Amino acid sequence: MADKTPDFETLQIHAGARPDPATGARQVPIYQTTSYVFRDADHAAALFNLQEVGYIYSRLTNPTVAALQERMAALEGGAGAVCCSSGHGAQIMALFPLMGPGLNIVSSNRLYGGTVTQFSQTIKRFGWQARFVDTDDLDAVEAAIDENTRAIFCESIANPGGYITDLDALAAIADRNGIPLIVDNTTATPYLCRPIEHGATLVVHSLTKYLTGNGTVTGGVIVDSGTFNWSNGKFPAMSEPEPAYHGLKFHETFGPLAFTFNSIAIGLRDLGMTLNPQAAHYTLMGIETLSLRMDKHCANAVKVAEWLERDPRVAYVTYAGLPSSPYHHRMAQICPKGASSLFTFSLKAGYEACVKLIDSVNLLSHVANLGDTRSLIIHSASTTHRQLTEEQQIAAGAAPDVVRLSIGLENADDIIADLDQALTAAGA
Repeated sequence: MADKTPDFETLQIHAGARPDPATGARQVPIYQTTSYVFRDADHAAALFNLQEVGYIYSRLTNPTVAALQERMAALEGGAGAVCCSSGHGAQIMALFPLMGPGLNIVSSNRLYGGTVTQFSQTIKRFGWQARFVDTDDLDAVEAAIDENTRAIFCESIANPGGYITDLDALAAIADRNGIPLIVDNTTATPYLCRPIEHGATLVVHSLTKYLTGNGTVTGGVIVDSGTFNWSNGKFPAMSEPEPAYHGLKFHETFGPLAFTFNSIAIGLRDLGMTLNPQAAHYTLMGIETLSLRMDKHCANAVKVAEWLERDPRVAYVTYAGLPSSPYHHRMAQICPKGASSLFTFSLKAGYEACVKLIDSVNLLSHVANLGDTRSLIIHSASTTHRQLTEEQQIAAGAAPDVVRLSIGLENADDIIADLDQALTAAGA
């Protein structure tokens, strides 16, 4: 037993967390400090030269954040991780060492609306381009890749529709083309899905959602698999001499931790998307109960989705946990413990009925978030996906007649009762 690898439930509590050497504190302390005293001038020089690992300044490294990074790497099965200030920040940080003017990524068109906007509009200011494709059409994915493509990007369980992505198939395409597969695993969490085991190079999360689990934190993380060959000629930021560090080559010097060190030493240094230590502390506490919460989230979601599917006022339900879903067969392969608790349903009465439904709920909260202990509801077409064209909304699973649910931890019968009365009010 001494050599047994700890199970997920053990890692979610203990990974990255050790008694504080100064006080013996069992919970990870909040190290609320900007800077750290160097032992001497040589120690400071070694830290700034990346010759020694340690703490310099909390924009770069902080002990509370470091504990969270270690825990996330352990839970995802990665070599290292870097936390930052939001899920959107994590996406930019993940792309930053890979991209340059004139380069592109191939991205799923089934994404959170804010990500579609970030990729279709904002990254163009950097000279980057995103090519959106249906990732179920593997030929289309392959055809969209050219000599300037530097990554494939998708969500393991897509927001808002809850569609499950064939990660193994996308990883095979990425491998053939010598580019990384980047997977947003926010909706699934590492408890339901571990994308690295399916060939992903990088995994990003919004810590804001299920990982913290209670709507108190804004944060993001990138987990590095440590398995990609960054010296294949396509990624000079990783393989070529870095002028800011006297010609150091990140991949040659740090091997499996090359991406992690680059993201700290350059990404956090220059972009400054730093996670604050209090947010890291809240997230560490949230993760301690992740498996328990996700089991309940999934069980509630199944019960609510089954009820909605039987309701005559509902046109369809997109939950992959339903046998009727075209993505149900992927559960065993990608997320055998459950399909999370995010999905949509369509009202036969259309757009106006969706708006009335939103205004009629009592227990459910109308907010632009997901993965909370509380059940949440939103009309994506008029909010999170509002910036998109109707064609883009439909492709993303956020058509005008669709409502998104994030099922929480309340009693499932109470959630159903609230939806029932709201549907009645919407019909009236």
